[in-house]
Amino acid sequence: MKIITTTDDLAAFCAAAAAHPFVTVDTEFLRERTYYAQLCLVQLAFPGTGDENAALIDPLADGLSLDPLYDLFRDESVVKVFHAARQDLEIFFVDAGVIPKPLFDSQVAAMVCGFGDQVSYEALVRKITKRSMDKSSRFTDWSRRPLSQDQQTYALADVTHLRDVYLFLSQKLARTGRAAWVEEELAILTDPQTYITDPATAWRRVKTRNTAPRFMAQVMALAEFRETYAQGRNIPRSRVFKDDALLEIASLKPQSESDLGKSRLLLREARKGEIAAGILKAVAGALSLPREALPKPTPEGEKLQVNPALADLLRVLLKAKTDQHDVAPKLLANSADLDALAAGKRDVMALQGWRADVFGNDALRLCNGEVGLAVQGERVVLVAL
Repeated sequence: MKIITTTDDLAAFCAAAAAHPFVTVDTEFLRERTYYAQLCLVQLAFPGTGDENAALIDPLADGLSLDPLYDLFRDESVVKVFHAARQDLEIFFVDAGVIPKPLFDSQVAAMVCGFGDQVSYEALVRKITKRSMDKSSRFTDWSRRPLSQDQQTYALADVTHLRDVYLFLSQKLARTGRAAWVEEELAILTDPQTYITDPATAWRRVKTRNTAPRFMAQVMALAEFRETYAQGRNIPRSRVFKDDALLEIASLKPQSESDLGKSRLLLREARKGEIAAGILKAVAGALSLPREALPKPTPEGEKLQVNPALADLLRVLLKAKTDQHDVAPKLLANSADLDALAAGKRDVMALQGWRADVFGNDALRLCNGEVGLAVQGERVVLVAL
């Protein structure tokens, strides 16, 4: 099994890979103790059989530079194939500002090709190649050296089987004319903004039913401080304080460290020092905001007035369209999209791009009363009204 630990060996392998139309890529990483993922292994393979033309790249090896790999990622003559690429791409973007292009994500392609919602790599390999995979090494500590034989075998399988998966899916996309659908879906993955977390918008991931302006001002300030602190020290945001503690602090409105001591949910180390100072500054800043500067509820935060009968009809139409086109339902529209359509909203993904052609345009006609639904045998069909 080829394990690359020097920059020269990596450059030679990447040069060989660049002579082929595609390479398959995967990573192993740890994120439990850091804000940014710690890259522990990169797996790479190009067309061949078995374990030939495949290698494990050890980014933890002394003196190894990943620059040859990043040069390969920038080479637009070679397709870079991943499965569920989001976290892998974030690692490379944070490390070097690189997003591999052109990109192919087999999970996205599988959804377009009718393999269901967010199909796992193991399931995809089993369905396409008829091979099974040993996943017992999945949650091992990838930062420890040396890697065990089981770890190496598991890691390499993630890219060797992917070669066959890619060939099958790319050929099916070509036959069905759906390659453009995948390209639309990959636009989000290839957008650098996808991998930039702005502390000023960190409050959006905090779930709360209390949307009172003064309370939300504190939530926003506390979330921004937490994100900035976690990023700067490369620690998980939960190590600063968790969401339940954030909401408790926003309710308590502490003015001093002694007030922080009254919190039931705040970690002991967060009640003093830099974190405590940051909390108190954030709360004080939110409390001092004039009324006109307080956040206002957004239309998205308001409860939708959903027509339940129409929402049910849209769900029937979605099922009919997914059966007709053999595509994953959630790729066309999720429950929130359907409820938004039934509430009169029109700024939903289901009405854009290829989704509109497959589902959205007919969904809009149904909402406008231009068509109805009827049953013909085992099929649900549209009828003009």
